[in-house]
Amino acid sequence: MQREGDNAAITIEELTKDYGEVRAVDGLTLTIPEAEVFGLLGPNGSGKTTTINCLTGLLKPTSGTVEVEGYDVQTHGREARGVMGVSPQETAVYSYLTGRENVELFGQLYAVPKGKLRGRVDYVIEKVGLVDDAGRRVGRYSGGMKRRVSIAMALVTDPKVVLLDEPTVGMDPQSRRAIWDFVMELKDAGKTILLTTHYMEEAEEICDRVGVIDRGKLIELGTPSSLKAKYGADDLEDVFIRLTGRKIREEA
Repeated sequence: MQREGDNAAITIEELTKDYGEVRAVDGLTLTIPEAEVFGLLGPNGSGKTTTINCLTGLLKPTSGTVEVEGYDVQTHGREARGVMGVSPQETAVYSYLTGRENVELFGQLYAVPKGKLRGRVDYVIEKVGLVDDAGRRVGRYSGGMKRRVSIAMALVTDPKVVLLDEPTVGMDPQSRRAIWDFVMELKDAGKTILLTTHYMEEAEEICDRVGVIDRGKLIELGTPSSLKAKYGADDLEDVFIRLTGRKIREEA
């Protein structure tokens, strides 16, 4: 059942996920309040996407619990998924449909009322900057454009909680800035956004707090400014490298 009187949008307690002898997530505990933009940062293979997949119910935790808007994802998965919008790391779009058709189809699958669907589709397409290309088949889109379709699909249902796994990979600077602005509008509207990113300037620009995860463990947590002050760093990338001992790899 949903818990009342709790302003936590996402609650993760002692989350552990094993793949055979490999521990991808190791006792992760994290609370993200409503209307916060939270950045989950870490090197490749650190457990970020596994954590996202446990939040969405795609993966069953080895142990621990995950709640979204008070719904336990394992016992009340349908209710939890009903309040979430997800843009996965691997872009899942239909190449033979147009951008608009992809977004419309997703809205229909999630039972967005017909009277609201067209307005929602128009809204998210405009916000991700695809108005001029919405009528083209997605198979002819660039990688960055496909990412924007994926984000529009995640948001067409007007979810309370938004999960964005590396949302701006492959985007040009102008498109990336448009997505940043959209994320801030969502926050102002009371939405909660959990995103993963390899772009440290992105995390500094839009995240209220960030958590650094490495080898499945949360090793640091705080606001970008507090972490820079704590480590005497000029930017978040320097903090990241000091914590993990690895350089950030930006993937296109």
